Amino acid sequence: MAFNPFGQLGELKKMRDQAMQMQRELQSEIVEVSKRGVYVKISGDQKIIELKTNDKSDDDIREAVNEAVKKAQEVAAKKMQSMMGGMGGLAGMLGGGK
Repeated sequence: MAFNPFGQLGELKKMRDQAMQMQRELQSEIVEVSKRGVYVKISGDQKIIELKTNDKSDDDIREAVNEAVKKAQEVAAKKMQSMMGGMGGLAGMLGGGK
């Protein structure tokens, strides 16, 4: 069987397209956190959409933002797992195998 570099290019394009699709999906995912009187609304790609501090301290704001970012990262990780699960052998091929 001959080596076909174009087959790999097709797979890489497919991976790129899937990554771009995942980015669009993450932008539409919204996470909301209300903690210690601070409200944070953040997208799945970790962009803050809304922040209401209600004159709270920097520590309160930092905690609420950190929690919102953590939840957004969890959303992204779940999306990544579902995407990688659908890629079958390609992930193994890129991993170098043994």
